[in-house]
Amino acid sequence: MKPPFLVFDLDGTLIDGYAAIADALSFAMGRLGFEPLPLERVRGMVGHGLERLVEEAVGPERAPEGVRLFRERYAEVAISGTELMPDVPEVLETLSRQNHPMAVASNKPAAFSRRILEAKGIERFFLAVGGPDSEIPPKPNPAMLRRLIGASGADSERTLVVGDMEVDSEFARAAGCRIVLIAGGSRSKEELENVDRDGLLDRFGELPRWLEKHA
Repeated sequence: MKPPFLVFDLDGTLIDGYAAIADALSFAMGRLGFEPLPLERVRGMVGHGLERLVEEAVGPERAPEGVRLFRERYAEVAISGTELMPDVPEVLETLSRQNHPMAVASNKPAAFSRRILEAKGIERFFLAVGGPDSEIPPKPNPAMLRRLIGASGADSERTLVVGDMEVDSEFARAAGCRIVLIAGGSRSKEELENVDRDGLLDRFGELPRWLEKHA
C-alpha cells in the first residue's frame, strides 16, 4: 500500500519561530503605542493567521497598520529568530526514505514559509508549501489542505495532518483527514488531551514509529 501523504503544520511543529514572531509583534505594538507581550503569551496566540494575531494584540482599528509593521520587521528577523524543532531533520529524512509524499500547510504566507524552510535546510523534503492567499483562506478552512491533496494526487482518506494545536485538528477534520498532534510547540500535552485527534505524541521523534503502527 502506498505510504500516506503527510501534511505538516509549520510553527510549533517543524519550527520554533516564536522568538521572531514575538519580536515582529513587539515592533508593531511599540510603533502603535502598546506595551509588548511576553513570549509565552504570544506563543499561545499564534496559529490562526497574521491578521488575527495582530488584531488580538492591538485591536481591529489598528490591525491593518499593525500587519504592515509586523511584516516589515518579520522580514528582517524571520530566519535568525527561528530554529528547527527537535528531531525534525532526522525524522524528515526517515520519512523521505520511506517514500512518504510530504507538504507544509501553514497560516504563514507561503513565501515566508519557503524562505525559512530553505534557510533551515529542509525545503527539499516537501512537494509543496501551502499558505493563505487571495483565493485560499487560513486554517481551519480546509481549502488549503484540499488544494495540497489534489496537487499531490492523494486523497483525504490517505492523508495525515501533523500539527500542534486545535486549529490543526479542525483543519484536518474539515477535509476528512486524520490528525496527529505533537505536544511542546504552542500547546502542552495536557492542553491537547481533549482535542479531537488520531494520535498524541510527546515529541516529533515519535512520529515514524506511530506511522509504522497506524499507517
